[in-house]
Amino acid sequence: MKLYSYFRSSAAYRVRIALNLKQLAYETQAIHLVKNEQQQADYQALNPSQLLPTLMDADQTLLQSISILEYLEEAYPEVALLPKNLADRAKVRAFAQAIACDIHPLNNLRVLKYLQHELAVSDVQKNSWYQHWMLQGFKSLEVQLQDSNGQFCFGTQATFADCCLIPQVYNAKRFKVDLTAFPKIESIYQHCLTIPAFLHAAPEKQPDWE
Repeated sequence: MKLYSYFRSSAAYRVRIALNLKQLAYETQAIHLVKNEQQQADYQALNPSQLLPTLMDADQTLLQSISILEYLEEAYPEVALLPKNLADRAKVRAFAQAIACDIHPLNNLRVLKYLQHELAVSDVQKNSWYQHWMLQGFKSLEVQLQDSNGQFCFGTQATFADCCLIPQVYNAKRFKVDLTAFPKIESIYQHCLTIPAFLHAAPEKQPDWE
């Protein structure tokens, strides 16, 4: 497998965690988003959206992090990242999608670049935007985690939910978002950081870390 990734891409981070949890070997191909390498013709041919991640598995080209997680779950089911119960699976998917569809897109790098370069917002305004939407999203996530054991989002092992939550918390801490009001989120984050699959997926462990 080959994963087109950028060390700070939270979408790629999700997939790195899933690959590690499933103990699947992969090669990392770095695409530097800040240097706009995603706009180069050879990468656009792989991923017309010019986004990360892209996963190559044999002759399959896979796009969008949540879709890639679903593919990995079906193609490599030995280490399950979804519960067996149908209703529980729906809860995990809803949580993961709340991050991937509601929180992350508003704070994506290309959105922040647009705010800064096209709309000329100040750094203070940009950070305020980032923190506002992060906090709005985390309020909902914390409620959904009311029955969590404080180690994983749902149940007693990692799921899609944890694959998505940990990168989002990493970003929140990077942007100095106060997480005091979210004890479940903080507890899950700290626990997952003790697990090698999560640790090795972290941005600072990537070959393109700078």
